[in-house]
Amino acid sequence: MESVVNRPSAQRKRIHPYKFILWVAMGSIVMMFAGLTSAYIVKSNQPKWIMLDLPVIFSYSTAVIILSSITIQIALKEFKERKIALYRNMLALTFVLGVLFIFLQLLGFNQLWSSGITLRGAGAAPFMYVIFGLHGLHVVGGIIALLIIFIKAFSRRNRSYDPISIEVASTYWHFVDALWIYLFIFFMWIQ
Repeated sequence: MESVVNRPSAQRKRIHPYKFILWVAMGSIVMMFAGLTSAYIVKSNQPKWIMLDLPVIFSYSTAVIILSSITIQIALKEFKERKIALYRNMLALTFVLGVLFIFLQLLGFNQLWSSGITLRGAGAAPFMYVIFGLHGLHVVGGIIALLIIFIKAFSRRNRSYDPISIEVASTYWHFVDALWIYLFIFFMWIQ
């Protein structure tokens, strides 16, 4: 016969379905980027491989996405402490930083394109466009999620204090941050 004492602890060990789906999705994304960077390493051993130097603006975008990871963590903390005004401000700041990250990425690729490094170029160029572009799409997905959560934060009809949506969004945001840092280091120093 199961003890009544064991039931609450067993329930606490369950993972929320949204979090489970997120972890499965992040695992899939990791595999995709691992495959792409592995293919890059294999192809880089071919003759006539052309290495690229990243524009400095990618360093700025890295600082921006790291800062956005800090702001979303503060937003999560403020939500859990029921400091809704600060939560909204940090959520808005994270959203703005996410948009700024994408803008800086586009400027960086514009610099590459203007210098003659195109998607049809040889060597690292096609890989960089595809890998960074896919990462950018994942960031855009995170920005859309932030926008939805932000709108809900101002909704008069929605007064729920369930932290699941902000927890899932912050986990995903930290994930795309860590993924970018990996890609940035990979293309700066490993290539």
